[in-house]
Amino acid sequence: MTLRLLYRLAILALALPLLAAPALAGDLTRPRGVIELFTSQGCSTCPPADKLFEKFANDDSVVALAYHVDYWDYLGWRDTLSSPDSTDRQYAYMRAFGTRSVYTPQAVINGRVHVNGAKHADIAEALDRMNKSGEGLSVDVSLRQSGDGLLIEAGPASPGAAHKAHLILVYFGPPQSVGMEVGENEGRTITYWNPVSDVQTAGVWRGEAMKYEIPIGNIAHNGGCAVLLQSVSKDGVPGPILGAAIYRRKAEQTQQIRD
Repeated sequence: MTLRLLYRLAILALALPLLAAPALAGDLTRPRGVIELFTSQGCSTCPPADKLFEKFANDDSVVALAYHVDYWDYLGWRDTLSSPDSTDRQYAYMRAFGTRSVYTPQAVINGRVHVNGAKHADIAEALDRMNKSGEGLSVDVSLRQSGDGLLIEAGPASPGAAHKAHLILVYFGPPQSVGMEVGENEGRTITYWNPVSDVQTAGVWRGEAMKYEIPIGNIAHNGGCAVLLQSVSKDGVPGPILGAAIYRRKAEQTQQIRD
């Protein structure tokens, strides 16, 4: 049994006593939407999207996550934030959307549609359109620190909405400035926000209010964690995101926990 599997089983064991607890009214929030940017340090068309993404990463009304893919590394510069898991997630979306290829910069909105990640108007229009048409987030979710843990609370399903989703934890690091020495962006220094470091499926939400707790020590200093309630097919293809929340860990919070 691998350490990774043992870790997941430990989290699940911690969560089981809390699953039946009702969510606390008034503590739950509902962002305008989730923006998942697929980008690469080795992609010459990505810097405008990375710059735009900074605005979304600092906008408390959305959950913004940046996945660095690794398939452009052959162009001469290995993306220092890339991972095969990020690439796998983008290919899973490719299957969900029925497209024949992947591209960067790509922004996936609420797990439902994709647009050019450098086009602010297209991202904003997708968010507005889905919220008006009932394809926005429909489940309230919150994350907050509770002692040395991070408490996740999810509300019940809305009438007529889906009643099952995976509870996905997305960990990300602090902003990082990277100077590219070779490749298509040679000579540029770009700051990358909310770079995803790990994605874990931690449980299943079945339409009822629930609580879930994870160790706050899993979150990088000055980084954070997002929780996504996302529909997933039997074949593992990601679908609409029903609810989401984000938590950012600050240096002073780390010091308080140590004290």
